Amino acid sequence: MKFSTILRHLREGVKNVVRNGWMSFASISSIGISLFILGVFMLLAMNVNNLASQIESQVQIRVFLQLNTEQAKIEQLNNTIGNMPEVSKVKFVSKEEGLEMLRTNLGEDGNELLEGYDNTNNPLPDSFTVEVVDPQTIAFVAKKISAINEAEGEQPISSVKYGQGTVETLFKVTTAVRNIGLVIVAGLAITAMFLISNTIKITILARRREIGIMKLVGATNNFIRWPFFIEGALIGLLGSLVTVALLLFGYSQLVQVSQVELGLMMIKLVTVEESGLLVAALLIGMGTAIGIWGSTISVRKYLKV
Repeated sequence: MKFSTILRHLREGVKNVVRNGWMSFASISSIGISLFILGVFMLLAMNVNNLASQIESQVQIRVFLQLNTEQAKIEQLNNTIGNMPEVSKVKFVSKEEGLEMLRTNLGEDGNELLEGYDNTNNPLPDSFTVEVVDPQTIAFVAKKISAINEAEGEQPISSVKYGQGTVETLFKVTTAVRNIGLVIVAGLAITAMFLISNTIKITILARRREIGIMKLVGATNNFIRWPFFIEGALIGLLGSLVTVALLLFGYSQLVQVSQVELGLMMIKLVTVEESGLLVAALLIGMGTAIGIWGSTISVRKYLKV
């Protein structure tokens, strides 16, 4: 294709957008609304996924030792558990540290409830806090630690706790939320495609006579199609640019306003710096592709007449 022909198609595509002012505005608005809803669910899905990852990363195994376990046995267990490929970190928690942590976790009632307990009469055992590489393997790792204990003659471990039952339910919920988010995003993308396709069909049908005249004077199908492809791409690009600007500005304000309140609940939203580039690239690319796709379907259907 000659460069002059490309310039002609670009010029005609821009003219078409300007010439069909209200129709182009309706198409851009249609794309903008569809992509805005899609963008909202994309950000929601990102934050749900991030929250699920935060919750999963906090899942730990607590390994409680028998009272008066020898230091040599404690060091041996620490090395054995730490060398497991599924384990990312092992921390030894002495019974003195455990008592202080319990007192802190109980808040204002801690001092009253634990009054009289000190290092001389501490009822708590020493323990290990075990973090795993993949939270989904936590039950498997807990069983491996229990198996190590059963292989010992004196069995230095009194119990292995990881929230059995609750953890499995948590993983099922987070997996379901992620899958539902992906389904919603995919459904909205398909809906946006059909909505934009129908909008561009209306634009093309409104110019049926003009296209018919071009065919009568010998214009090829490709010569007729290219300005519509460019028009669709421009409409999609403009609609997506407006959507990205409004969406990211609104989301940045939401992050700033809710930062303190959500921070108190230990919830951290995905920042604009972390999500903005990905969301912008996806929405702009999708908006442009949808515009071209809608034009392609509509023009092909008409040119068969």
